[in-house]
Amino acid sequence: MGAPEIHILSAGSALPGPAVDNAALARRFRMDSLWEQWVDTFIGTRSRHLAVDLDSGEIGASLADLGEAAARTALTRSGLRAADVDVIVMATATPDSLMPATVNVIADRLGVDQVPSYQLQSGCSGAVQALDLACQILRAGRHRTALVLGGDVIARFYDLDVDLRSVPPSELVNFVLFGDGAGAAVLSADPGPGSVTVRSVLTRLVGLGRAPGATLEWFGPAGHGASRAQERPAATEDYKAIERLVPAMSLEVLHELLDELEWKGDDVDYLLPPQLSGRMTALIGQRLGVGSSQVSCVDETGNVGNGVVFFQLERMLARISPGERAVVVSIESSKWIKAGLALEAT
Repeated sequence: MGAPEIHILSAGSALPGPAVDNAALARRFRMDSLWEQWVDTFIGTRSRHLAVDLDSGEIGASLADLGEAAARTALTRSGLRAADVDVIVMATATPDSLMPATVNVIADRLGVDQVPSYQLQSGCSGAVQALDLACQILRAGRHRTALVLGGDVIARFYDLDVDLRSVPPSELVNFVLFGDGAGAAVLSADPGPGSVTVRSVLTRLVGLGRAPGATLEWFGPAGHGASRAQERPAATEDYKAIERLVPAMSLEVLHELLDELEWKGDDVDYLLPPQLSGRMTALIGQRLGVGSSQVSCVDETGNVGNGVVFFQLERMLARISPGERAVVVSIESSKWIKAGLALEAT
């Protein structure tokens, strides 16, 4: 008997607080209308949800809060209970603490116990890495059902007192690119109503000799004092390198997945492209040139890091029909990881 096929039964997501549009950011950081127009034109992300209140600086939601909410939604949609979960995996770049691992805090809240648990430290592609690990575990045959999570709370790295007019571009872009959120998916060795089958998973480090495209320190200004952040920024982004490399890497992922499965571009019904920013996502989607439907969330949610793929899966699962196929492309710029999924509704 060969390894079982793995199916994604459901997905769920969670966002903190109301949407924060570009005008609200401009008011909070004392930027003029030209800055707001620059964000609209060159970044293309209209809004995002933040776990930090921009007026008070208080953190209103933790990653564990968001992960728990997303997991409950995914489990409900799958028709399964927490007691049915055999393994739990989470990917994040921003755990609530170094210990205990956020995945275990979420498991405790859900009532998941006596199962293997894993937390992966990664950027955006961590979602695919977590799905890959869960697929490998389920294919080994010892477990039948996996709960996979991904998410980030990046707003706590904001310095709310900073004057953005004096911030270098490598730091400035972080204030508009990202949002906070978490997502979850239920995977099973048994198909279910509306499920999709995982046909292929790709995740590969390709950062040898390449400078990091993004850095994120363990500390943020909140609770640590602005002086520490001034010595070494909590977060930086080489957006020019990302604009140059991510589209080409996305094309490589697409071709590798299609070649492996002997699919043609016309065989792909849904494309789930990288969610860097509204503008970049649109450009990458055009360059890839597959999928009559593109599934995107970044315009409204911002780049929610390890939550992105789950947000897209949630939207796709609500629309996909039997026989249709989908390709997910995810690129991590911190040390350059190519990742992707090929899915088929059967």
